[in-house]
Amino acid sequence: MIEKLSERDKRALKIGAVAAVAILVFYFGAKWVGDWREVRKSLAVKRAKLEVINMDKAKRVGLLSIVPVFEMPQSEEKQKFLFRDKFNEQLKKAGIKSKPLQVLSPMKLKGQSEYKLLRLKCSGKCNFGQVLDLLANLKDNPYLVGIEEFKISCNPEKRKEFQLDLTVSTFVK
Repeated sequence: MIEKLSERDKRALKIGAVAAVAILVFYFGAKWVGDWREVRKSLAVKRAKLEVINMDKAKRVGLLSIVPVFEMPQSEEKQKFLFRDKFNEQLKKAGIKSKPLQVLSPMKLKGQSEYKLLRLKCSGKCNFGQVLDLLANLKDNPYLVGIEEFKISCNPEKRKEFQLDLTVSTFVK
């Protein structure tokens, strides 16, 4: 059948085939170039974000010093011991004379959590500066989750003496 075509028809078929291939290459090539430009733009945005958070070592150490440290919860007995010791140490460091810490029974958390909330209740006498020192240093306790209750009351006879009632909590397995 191709032998019956004239040279002019053969040339027209070749040009048509080349044009069809060129159209397909142009269509898919344009789509690929558009996707490529989008990827390059996205990559540039992500690199800019990385440059913002990429900082020198001194600045990183400074930021890490103000971020609270947290240890993952352990078994109830072990976590209770660790948390109580660290909290006692913080009370002594602040100079607060407290009664023995009272461990409240663990509470099951709402939802699908496997952890419970263990609370320690502290009562003691101190001055206002000691309370502020304790609150400022609580973030250094790697077992602390939160402050559940904080109550200070002033002794009307001795204005500089305060009664502190504080309940702090941690997670346990």
